[in-house]
Amino acid sequence: MDATTFQRKIIHIDMDAFYASVEQMDNPSLKGKPIAVGGNENRGVVSAASYEARKFGVRSALSGVLAKKYCPELIFVRPRFDRYKEISRQIQRIFYEYTDLVEPLSLDEAYLDVTQNKKGNPSATLLAKEIRTRILNEVGLTASAGISVNKFIAKVASDFNKPNGQTTVSGDDIIPFLENLPIQKFYGVGKVTTEKMYQLGIFTGLDLKRKDLQFLEQHFGKSGSYYYNVVRGIHNSPVQPKRTTKSVAAEHTFDVNLSSEIFMLEQLESIAGHLEKRVQKHAISGKTITLKIKYSDFSQQTRSKTMPYFVSDRNLIFEIVKELLYQERLKESVRLLGIALSNLNTEQKKTVVIQLQFDF
Repeated sequence: MDATTFQRKIIHIDMDAFYASVEQMDNPSLKGKPIAVGGNENRGVVSAASYEARKFGVRSALSGVLAKKYCPELIFVRPRFDRYKEISRQIQRIFYEYTDLVEPLSLDEAYLDVTQNKKGNPSATLLAKEIRTRILNEVGLTASAGISVNKFIAKVASDFNKPNGQTTVSGDDIIPFLENLPIQKFYGVGKVTTEKMYQLGIFTGLDLKRKDLQFLEQHFGKSGSYYYNVVRGIHNSPVQPKRTTKSVAAEHTFDVNLSSEIFMLEQLESIAGHLEKRVQKHAISGKTITLKIKYSDFSQQTRSKTMPYFVSDRNLIFEIVKELLYQERLKESVRLLGIALSNLNTEQKKTVVIQLQFDF
């Protein structure tokens, strides 16, 4: 561990199978059963799966068709995002009783900097245990936690004793922990990068640590320095209570694939209306409009246009999206359409923390 690295006390709280657990809590008949939130056995994509379903290989982003094939007893439940947000607010209120330095990553996970905390407790491990106990007693759900000196290690550690557990990595344990860590467990190393690292002979943190900075930058570009530092326990990014929204999006998955551009335009006009409500609610506008298209074969395409001025009006957004739709021929029938607004004016305006989802 770099002796110059500031020794913070960071907790990463990660709710256990959050969406699915909320559904099982609200509907006791679902407890102990394999459930998937989102999608169905004929269409759609799984948003979340209970631990009972995960044993069969059901995971988020898996198609409903495959999920049902993996687990014939799988029960599909329609998502209730308003309910998930309500529960998330209850959980966050508990966080703020311990520290104001809370950085939500999504509805079901957050970083807490408890270096200086409202309880005056010097033990981040004991604080994490207390927070998890309160979430269970007051909300009725289990959470897991990772505790360490920075956000990277805390996030990786929170996955080690799931569900309903916690792992602390500090002091002399940090370097051995990172050296023994399988490369696919490193936060920020996705499936494609994992395969690339395997090809380069990198299977563990120790293998990664043996590569010098020049080698990593040569093969991974700007991410090379990130990998070089985190495997040495260096990650100085602070917990950020307010994060600037970089993009706002709305999308819809259809029950029946669309092949007619006329029908697609009807849907896109509706999606543009949903997007307008969201951006205007937070006084956000943007210059870049992106059309997202997911085809029946699950391949995905995006088309973007950047304007010389900020836009938020549904009619302007729709006109640009219409232009993007006709930009080139569609290669297959379409199962999902989405619109995103980026290159936002949030640097000039207030910072907001929002998570936008369009029910499907």
